[in-house]
Amino acid sequence: MASARRLELLLTSSVENLGIVGDIVRVRMGYARNYLLPMGLAEVPTQDKIEDLSEAREIALKEYEAQRTQQASIIENLEGIVLTLTRSANDQGGLYGSVTQRDIADALIENGFNVDTRAVRLHQAIRRIGEFHVTIQFGSDLRADVEVQVNPDRPLEDREDMEFDDEGNLIVIEKQEETPEAEVETTTTESAKEETADAS
Repeated sequence: MASARRLELLLTSSVENLGIVGDIVRVRMGYARNYLLPMGLAEVPTQDKIEDLSEAREIALKEYEAQRTQQASIIENLEGIVLTLTRSANDQGGLYGSVTQRDIADALIENGFNVDTRAVRLHQAIRRIGEFHVTIQFGSDLRADVEVQVNPDRPLEDREDMEFDDEGNLIVIEKQEETPEAEVETTTTESAKEETADAS
């Protein structure tokens, strides 16, 4: 039943996360009908077309291998990297704005790492100062975690008294006012007197 929903196509161009030109791939009908076929990226495979694409495929394979070698080198060099970003923040550590995939990719490029935005795996934008672990991933197997340190652009007040959870969110602790014991005793004694007076 699953095979009926998939279509075998020949890629006429390289498609990221799917294959390179000349690959024969099995894809969902909707993906083929709504994207690959209308964009001219794939067609029904024939022996003549496969042969026509053989030269383009050889070039694409060489480019792919060169790209993978470069990406593997980037991943290896990213190990242990700490990326420091400075942002405006309020006294509670909340950022005015946020740190996005684009910000991290741009910072990595500035530091000599050719990382595209799509390789930055950030599940949600960073909205607080603090330390965050972000995954950089190429394909399904090349990945490294980098530490992103987001610092405020000015000293923040009373930071020592604040506590944050694992995601960097401020933990609000409501302090209950303590009533001195002497006041409690006095109030209790006065209440007892008033009750006695009422009873009489």
